Amino acid sequence: MPANDAARVRQKVEQYARDPASLANNVKALQGEPYIRLRVGDWRVVMDDRGAVLDVVRIGPRGSIYG
Repeated sequence: MPANDAARVRQKVEQYARDPASLANNVKALQGEPYIRLRVGDWRVVMDDRGAVLDVVRIGPRGSIYG
C-alpha cells in the first residue's frame, strides 16, 4: 500500500473511532460475518466494533478483500 494511502486509511480509522456517525455513509455491516467495513477510496478496512476496542481485522483493495 502506498504511504499516502496508508496515512489516509489510518486517518479515517481514527476518525471512525472518535465519531462513528461522521462516516456513516462509508460504513456497512458485512453479510455472514460479525464485522463492518469502512470504505476509504479504493481500499476497504474490515473492522470489529463489538466492544471497547476497535479491532482492524484486515485491509485490502476493493474487490479482493471479501474472499
